[in-house]
Amino acid sequence: MQTVDLSKAFLNGRPLRPVNAFIRQYTPQFEMLGVLMRICSFSLVSWLGPESPFLFVWVFNTLDAILLSWCAVLKKDRAYTLLNVFWIFVGIVGIIRACGWM
Repeated sequence: MQTVDLSKAFLNGRPLRPVNAFIRQYTPQFEMLGVLMRICSFSLVSWLGPESPFLFVWVFNTLDAILLSWCAVLKKDRAYTLLNVFWIFVGIVGIIRACGWM
């Protein structure tokens, strides 16, 4: 039975090649941006507590998780891919809860 690597099938697809090449070229900068985004979102919650704009924080946190996941997949870093994909799912739940849909 032949296995298919979904990360290769998705991320090496023809429409995404230029985007992937750009991200690969600037991976350290994108990773630093993602880390700074995460620090800012958690700092905002720490400083403002219950007065935090939770929907904004969850959207911002989910976007940084997508960015960091993309970098980790391109680097074939399984541990950070798992960690950041987990944060994407946490962010989706946070967004749903902040919108009052759950």
